[in-house]
Amino acid sequence: MFRLQGSKTLAVDLTGDAVKAKNGSMVAYDGRMAFKKMSGGGEGLRGMVTRRLTGEQMEMMEVKGQGTCYFADRASEINLVSLHGETLYVESSNLLAADAGLRTGTSFTGLRGGASGNGLFTTTVEGTGQAAIMSDGSAVVLRVTPQYPLNVDPGAYIAHQGRLQQHFQSGVNFRTLMGEGSGESFQIRFEGEGLVYVQPSERNTVGGEV
Repeated sequence: MFRLQGSKTLAVDLTGDAVKAKNGSMVAYDGRMAFKKMSGGGEGLRGMVTRRLTGEQMEMMEVKGQGTCYFADRASEINLVSLHGETLYVESSNLLAADAGLRTGTSFTGLRGGASGNGLFTTTVEGTGQAAIMSDGSAVVLRVTPQYPLNVDPGAYIAHQGRLQQHFQSGVNFRTLMGEGSGESFQIRFEGEGLVYVQPSERNTVGGEV
């Protein structure tokens, strides 16, 4: 159903089923399609209240029909993620599309409000199906094991999946260690078993020095 046309365009083949995608990301389609704007990324009253409290925004649309839709956003690189009853945690701005059968919402992380400006919540995609996430440059997928935890710059973080615990570490930052000065003075530490997606570019953050 999901396939890449090059590295920056997602093609989704529909046979009467539906796909959820970032609002405004469709660049072309063939066949017969119906479009419906969705009321934010989270589903249900809880998702609506959570978004109001946290500012976690994920404006999406539902596309249903017969044919092929093509999606892209600002020439970002696209990565396909297959879920098998799992949960993908992803920055709302990095989620391009998801199978309509996957549940989307928000989850409390307790870590990263200073990094992303989106409160202490992140977007979740749950169930069985495919999702497409975006990165500024080619994403790197890093495996975390109990023997090898991972420290990530908050501005480079995109998403993670698996049995992972996140810890907020303040007082240390990659740029300071390299003598560059004014980056975020914190990191995200992942422990457990799973995958973390990072991009070779840092998004703008509002955290500043902690």
